[in-house]
Amino acid sequence: MAEDLSIAQGSKEDQYLSLVPQIKGLISGETNQVANMANIAAALKEQFNFFWVGFYLVEGEQLVLGPFQGPVACTRIAYNRGVCGTAWAKQETLVVPNVEEFPGHIACSSLSKSEIVVPILKDGQCIGVLDVDSAELNTFDDVDVKYLLQIIKYFVENII
Repeated sequence: MAEDLSIAQGSKEDQYLSLVPQIKGLISGETNQVANMANIAAALKEQFNFFWVGFYLVEGEQLVLGPFQGPVACTRIAYNRGVCGTAWAKQETLVVPNVEEFPGHIACSSLSKSEIVVPILKDGQCIGVLDVDSAELNTFDDVDVKYLLQIIKYFVENII
């Protein structure tokens, strides 16, 4: 697929229904994980204009910053710290309507107001997380969970 994105209008679900096949097209056939994570982050940021979209990858007992779109970010996050470290420890998707109310939230940017973190699981182990931040409260819901999980599942099954 050409490296061009068709930006969809309509409901959030309509936008994901247009975006998911485009992401699959962008990353299928490309074996480089960094390139694919970069394109996933760029596509999500471009479609939804999220504040920050990126990946953190497990390295020992820390998550280390990977490909992302948005302002500079925390480089390392400890296991079970902040939203990303907690999603890693629990190996479950976390939706945080207001990051100020999340115990131990790590404020990489004071402009981030809500967040969703999807762990990347391979063979029962968390190897990283997809982190998406919004400058608005209550941005993320079950629709985001459903489609971000689909994207990560495709990434894991076809690329990693």
